[in-house]
Parts: sequence; C-alpha cells; structure tokens
Amino acid sequence: MKKLRKRHLLIALLLAWLLAPQWLQVPVQGASPRDWNPQSFWFEPWGRSGTHKGIDIFARHGTPVVAPTYGLVLFRGELGIGGNVLLMLGPQWRLHYFSHLADYSALPGQPVLPGTPLGSVGDTGNARGKPPHLHYSIVTLLPYPWRWDNSTQGWKKIFYLDPDQLLRENAVDSP
Repeated sequence: MKKLRKRHLLIALLLAWLLAPQWLQVPVQGASPRDWNPQSFWFEPWGRSGTHKGIDIFARHGTPVVAPTYGLVLFRGELGIGGNVLLMLGPQWRLHYFSHLADYSALPGQPVLPGTPLGSVGDTGNARGKPPHLHYSIVTLLPYPWRWDNSTQGWKKIFYLDPDQLLRENAVDSP
C-alpha cells in the first residue's frame, strides 16, 4: 500500500509540474528583446520550412544558452536544418526547441532549473555562414484549435506558440 501511495504522489507531483504556470527567462544569457525581431515568428517565405516557427536570438558565438524555465531535457543531437539541437519538456506540456547550438552542456534525461546551462550560441545547420544565433521555438503538445487561421501552414499554429509574446508576458529576470 505504501508503494501505491508513493506512486500516486509521484504522479501528482509530475502532473503539477507539467501543468504549473510557466515563468520564462530569455534563453540566451545577457540577451533582451532588442536581440531578436518580434516580427520573425511565422514570417514567410522562410526557406524549406515555408514559415519561421520561432525567433532567432542573436548573440556572440559561444554565448551561453540557458533553460528558460524548469524542465527535462529529452533530446540533444544533430538535425540537418537545425544543426546542433536540444529539446526540453517544460511546464504546461510545452516543448522548448533550441537549434544552431555551437555545443551542448545538458544531457538527455537531465532535469533543469531556469538558468541551467544547455549549450552555447552557434551557427550550425542552415545558419552556417550567417551571424551566430539561437533559433528558439515553443511547441504545445496540447493543441490550441482557436489559433488555426488561413495563413500559410495556419493549421500548425495550433501547436506553435510565439516565443516573443511568451517571453514578454512571462518574463523573469535572469539569475
């Protein structure tokens, strides 16, 4: 019976963590909204992907990339367009995607707190030869059907959230 209670407590804590309000900090150390274009989310045309489903935060090569919220690192590796990427599950069943990293600091399966180092800004993938930056996207696993519109790939807006808007609404100061 004690084992069952521990299991229920663990499940309750996990659900509370995943459903809790999200407080975000800018994922590039020392960056602020002046370091990205707020109009770049869902900008088109945007290369092979058609629309830009995130924001690009510009910084010097090697600038630390940090966890914007608490979460769990799910994946790190290399993907063609994104280059060196890292994927983190955060509160409210949201995936935080970081690409064009120069290197990694976090491991898959690692729990992270806001400000935990994840890697550093780079120019890998299709950012090669362009100014170093972090591509940052937020994807919800729980769809928001009211966000669907008639824009190019507008149905995907039920999953992709605007990082600029969320960073401005839920901003906290970096530690």
